[in-house]
Amino acid sequence: MINSETFIVKRDGKKEAFSLDKIKNAISKAFLSVGSFATQDVITNILSRVSISDGTSVEDIQNQVEVALMAEHYYAVAKSFMLYRQKHLEDREVRDKLRFLLDYCDASNPATGSKYDANANVENKNVATLIGELPKPNFIRLNRRLLTDRLKDMYGKEISDRYLELLNNHFIYKNDETSLANYCASITMYPWLIGGTMSVGGNSTAPTNLKSFCGGFINMVFIVSSMLSGACATPEFLMYMNYFVGKEYGEDYYLHPEKVVDLSSRQRTIDKVITDCFEQVVYSINQPTGARNFQAVFWNVAYYDKYYLSLIHI
Repeated sequence: MINSETFIVKRDGKKEAFSLDKIKNAISKAFLSVGSFATQDVITNILSRVSISDGTSVEDIQNQVEVALMAEHYYAVAKSFMLYRQKHLEDREVRDKLRFLLDYCDASNPATGSKYDANANVENKNVATLIGELPKPNFIRLNRRLLTDRLKDMYGKEISDRYLELLNNHFIYKNDETSLANYCASITMYPWLIGGTMSVGGNSTAPTNLKSFCGGFINMVFIVSSMLSGACATPEFLMYMNYFVGKEYGEDYYLHPEKVVDLSSRQRTIDKVITDCFEQVVYSINQPTGARNFQAVFWNVAYYDKYYLSLIHI
């Protein structure tokens, strides 16, 4: 039963009193769009299949109208009604995108300009960060559909609908809905050492010396991190770096850290060469990249110095 106190939920989450005339007009226009006319009896029969109670959403009402039209065998009208909804959906999305573009340009920084899942790690507001923001609403819808379909298969529609309700009303939070990428990953470096970056979509060959190891490692981490939302862990980094340092300066290099091995005017020692390699890797990886919405790669390495090693061997 629909009464004057029945309130429906609009697309923006606000509530308003339900208007029977609006739904009747929508049905009438759908019939007119296919060259037909809906009598009052026809509209009454269609509405008899629509159940509206306090809190029913606009989308749910329109979904019910579509089902009712097909149940009454008005297939052409139902198709026209669906196309009409789709056209208005596209128009709303374009308006929302244009409004977001203007708001983002006026925002003081990328975090305040972001409408979905703001990232405080992004320091600069530019075209790269804007491009990263635009697809977020679509990723959210897709991720929620994938998860709710899974919940429906496992636990039923009631649980799936309840989860979506709690999510929409911010009682629960789902991490990384704005991306389709996996979160964090710990990877082995072995395939890269054997075949370069080709196994992850790159075109560089395997490293052959300390210099190509450092440069190639940076490229490899950037490629893998572009496919992740979170961190890329490389637990073998120190072990393989040790191999290339030993290959270049002898396996006992650590016994002669002050030995000069650089014949250029810089006259660098082994210790300085290793330090420079670390600086190259760390400084390069900590640069913003467009493939990650203009934030730096999330990567860390444990540096075990002699003080740490002496403690664990006590």
